[in-house]
Amino acid sequence: MADDRGLLGRTSTAERVADILRSRIADGYFPPGDRLSEDGIGKALGISRNTLREAFRLLTHERLLVHELNRGVFVRKLAVQDVEDIYRTRQLVECAVVQGLGEPPYRLTGLEEAVGDGERSARDSDWKGVSTANIHFHRELVALAGSARTDELMRSVLAELRLAFHVVDDPRGLHQPYLVRNRAILDALRAGERTTAERLLADYLDDSRSQLVRAYAGLVAGRREADGA
Repeated sequence: MADDRGLLGRTSTAERVADILRSRIADGYFPPGDRLSEDGIGKALGISRNTLREAFRLLTHERLLVHELNRGVFVRKLAVQDVEDIYRTRQLVECAVVQGLGEPPYRLTGLEEAVGDGERSARDSDWKGVSTANIHFHRELVALAGSARTDELMRSVLAELRLAFHVVDDPRGLHQPYLVRNRAILDALRAGERTTAERLLADYLDDSRSQLVRAYAGLVAGRREADGA
C-alpha cells in the first residue's frame, strides 16, 4: 500500500484514507475476516493513528468493518440476511435509475467500457477481473442518474457486495452467466428501449440474488459445521 501514499496528496483526510481502504476491500486486498493493522496501514500511507482510526470509524458505519473489543478492527463477514438486503437496495436504486432516464440517446461510454472489460477478462479466464468489470457496469448504470448522492450510496453498497463475492469458491459460475445479460441491457439502452432495459435488469437482479444467496447460505452452513466439529 505504500504506492497509495501519493493518492493522499496535500489534502490528506480520513475520508480519503477511507476511500483507499474501501477500494482495497472491494478488490479483495483485505478479505472478509482479516484484521487490519493500524501500524502497518498507518506506516504504508504515512498517516497518523488518529486519522486512520477516523477512517476505520467511517467504514464501520458503512458496514465494511467491525470493531471487536480488545481484538481490533476486522473486515466484516456478511450474514445471508445482509446479502438479501443488499439486493433489495440494488433493486430499488438501479431499477429506479433506469426507469427515470430521460429521452435517448444516453451517455453509455462507461457501460460500454465495463462490458468490454468483462468480456476480455472472461476470454483470459480472469474471473476476478470479470467480477470487477461487473461491479463497474452497475456503478456506471447508476451514474446515468447524474446524482452524486446516488453514486456514493451505490459505491458503498457494491463494496459491501464484494465481501460476499470474495468468499464464494466458484467465481466463474457466479459471474460468467451475467456477461451476456450486461450486453443485453446495454443494447436495449443503445436502442432507447428503457422499459426493456428495466425489465432485463430486474430479472438479472432477481436471478443474481437467488444464486448468490444460495451459494452463500451453503458456505455459512459449512462454516458453522466446521466450527462445531
